[in-house]
Order: sequence, then structure tokens, then C-alpha cells
Amino acid sequence: MAKLRILMSTLALIFTGLFAHAQDFDKEVLTFDEYLGYVKKYHPLVKQANMELSRAQALLLQARGAFDPKIEVDYDEKQFKGTEYYSVLNSSFKIPTWYGIEIKAAFDNSEGYYLNPQNTTPNSGLTSLGITVPLGQGLFINQRMADIRTAKLQQQISAADRRLKAIAVLYDASAAYFNWLKSYQEAEMYTNYLNYAETRYKGILKLIEQGDKPAIDSVESGITIKSRKLSVVDARLKLTKARLELSNYMWIDNVPVEPAEGLKPEAALSGTIDNSLQTNMLTETDSLLASHPKIQSLEGKLSILDVERKLKANMLLPKLNVGYHYLSEPSYIDNYRFEDYKIGVNFSLPIFLRKERGALKLAKIKIQDSRFQLDQERLQLKNKIDGQRAEINSVKEQREIITALVGDYSTMLKSEERLFSFGESSFFLINTRENNLISAKLQQISLENRYFFSKADLFKILANPD
Repeated sequence: MAKLRILMSTLALIFTGLFAHAQDFDKEVLTFDEYLGYVKKYHPLVKQANMELSRAQALLLQARGAFDPKIEVDYDEKQFKGTEYYSVLNSSFKIPTWYGIEIKAAFDNSEGYYLNPQNTTPNSGLTSLGITVPLGQGLFINQRMADIRTAKLQQQISAADRRLKAIAVLYDASAAYFNWLKSYQEAEMYTNYLNYAETRYKGILKLIEQGDKPAIDSVESGITIKSRKLSVVDARLKLTKARLELSNYMWIDNVPVEPAEGLKPEAALSGTIDNSLQTNMLTETDSLLASHPKIQSLEGKLSILDVERKLKANMLLPKLNVGYHYLSEPSYIDNYRFEDYKIGVNFSLPIFLRKERGALKLAKIKIQDSRFQLDQERLQLKNKIDGQRAEINSVKEQREIITALVGDYSTMLKSEERLFSFGESSFFLINTRENNLISAKLQQISLENRYFFSKADLFKILANPD
């Protein structure tokens, strides 16, 4: 029973949490700004985009591992038929540094009947402390240094890529909201005009009963009602599908939430969309381009190619490594005998350097290619921003015209209804006027939706999701 009570309590907590999440969307109106806030905070694809920064940090940590101090121990022993052939111990502690310089402390102890003479050490072993310096390749830049610089630049690229991925999700989420708003407005409009048609039908029936109108008017009015009902059913289907599409972007704490059927979109979105999308904080195009993630990503990739070029150019230098190691017995470590040492010089240089020169030339070609791409991207973004601004201004002008046109059609309908009440018009003319008004209102809704999408397109071009 105790286990059953614990299970029931756990289930109650789970369902209470889910119900609490659902209540966040079970309200009368869901504003666009609030909706975007949920998407930014909870949507899995936005969280996935944020992982770009974590990935870049992991790559930087991995690159820094090349500079970690290292302990090495190598022990070999051979015994055969009671004879110790050899026992060789080589241990060291290495510290790699930034400019290719390596500091090394070591302890060697070897003995055995068949020991290689060069491995012979005093009975107490042999300690050494020294340094190896690359005087050619690897002094000013080497693979480890290049990896660190590349990883740091990759963080810049990852931050830009995160913004691009997040903006794509937010744009799709915005499109879903706009489609939901459009479907809601169309459904409301068709429902209202269905009510008007039914009210008018009742009035016509009374006039027919009084002998003021012919019976055929009831047939035409009934046809209008049936047509309106078809439009309402179709509009409600579109609204349902738009609401389900919207639910793809509504998450809370890794739990998908479906909006209630009675949930309404923001009615006055025209006045708040600029603040929600931050499209009202536009500056000069040049400054927008400088902070654009695509430009920053390409500049970061160009910098990485420049690091690669420097590394390839360094390969033209000869390999010249010089090492010095001070030797001493552990018991005489305080008695410095600088005549006991081990030095080494390593030198190599290909005669023609064809491989190195070819690699350097390819690196320069990649840089030039990336510069062309960067210049082209700057031009395209500038033209996109200017073009989108022009589209927004054009749609604004069209919205003003269609608003005036809807007002005119509405006036014409009211006038025709007034004439009809005086017996100086017909139901056919009223129906024609009303159909023209409905078409104009549909065009108005469509233009308003296009206006929202033009703002979202500018938001996507600017790529500033934060």
C-alpha cells in the first residue's frame, strides 16, 4: 500500500505539472511577443542552436590539451635462464610551451648483462633537465598554436551559426503565428457575414409574408446562406490546421503544449510587431552588415584560412631543433657539473620544397576565394535589406489603399441596404455589394498578412534573434 501511495503521488505531481504547463496557453489571447518568448526559451531547436557554443568551447578545450604537461614511463626488462639481460627504465615529465619550446625533466635507470652501452647509467640512476627549442619550423607558429587559434576563431563562427539557426526557427514560428492570425480573421469574418445573411433572410421572409417582396428573393437569400456556410466550414478547417501548426512551436520545459480552441491571436499586431521582432531599431546598412552573423561567420572562416596560410608558410623554413639537457646523479644533484650534459641538433630541409610551396599556394587560393565570397555576401545582404525595406513601404501604402477601399465598399453596402428598405433596390444588388465588400476585406487580411511576413523577412535577413 505504501508503494501504491507513492506511485499515485508521483503521478499526481506529473499530471499537475503538465496541467500547469497547459494553463500557460489556456488563456483568452496569446500575444505575438509572448509567443516568441516561449519559442526562444523552450523550443528544442532553439536549444539545439545554443549547443553550438558548447561545441565550440569543447573544441577549444581539446586544442588546449596539446599544451598539457605529460608524464611518460617506459620500462623494459628481459630475464632468460636466470640471466638478467637488461632492465631499462626511462621516465620523463614534459611541459610544452606556446612557442614550440619544450621543457623536459627525466630519470633513467638501466642495468643488465647485455645492456646496450649507451643506456648505461650509474647505480642510482641518472637525472636530466633540459630544453628543446625549434629555431626554424615551429618557433613562431606550429600545429598546436594553429589549433588553439582556430578553436578560438571557431567560437566566433559558432556564435554566428547559433544566431542563424535560431533565426530560422523563430522565422518559421512567426510564419505559423501569422497564418493562424490570418485563418482566425477569415473565420471570424465569414462567421459574421453568415450571421448577417441569416438575419437578412429572416427579414426577407417577413417582407414576403407582407407581400412587399417576391418569393424568389428567399431562394436567392438561402443560396447566400449556404454559400456563407461553405465558406465558414472551410475557414474553420484552415483555422484548425493553422492552430495545429502553431502547436509545433509551443513548448514548456520539454513538454509540447497544444493551444485551446478558444485561444485568440493578438488583434492589434500591427502596432507591436516592430518591438517584438526588433525591426524598429534599424541603423545604417553598413553597421548592420558589420554585426551580421553571416558576415561574422565568413570573416571567422577567413581568419582560420589565414592561420592555415601562416602555418603553411612556416613549413618553408628548415627543421632545426636544438636541445640541451643537464645530467646528474640523484645523489649529486646539488653538485652542478655542467660538463655532464646531453645535446642534440636535428636538421632537415627538402631540396625543392614542392610539397610545401604547393600547400602554401592552395592556402592563398582558398583565402582569395573566401574574400570573393565575403564581398558577394556583403553585396547580397545590402541589396536584400534595401529591397525588404522597399517592400515594407510598398505594402504599407497598399494597406492604406485597401483600408480606404473597404470603407468605400462598406458605405456602398449601407447605402444599398437603405435603398432596399425603401423598396428602391433589390436583394441581388445588396448581395453583389456585400460580395465586393467581402472580397475587399479578404484582400485587406491578405495584405496585412503580407505586411507581417515582410517584417518577418526583414527580421530573418537581419538575423538578430536575441
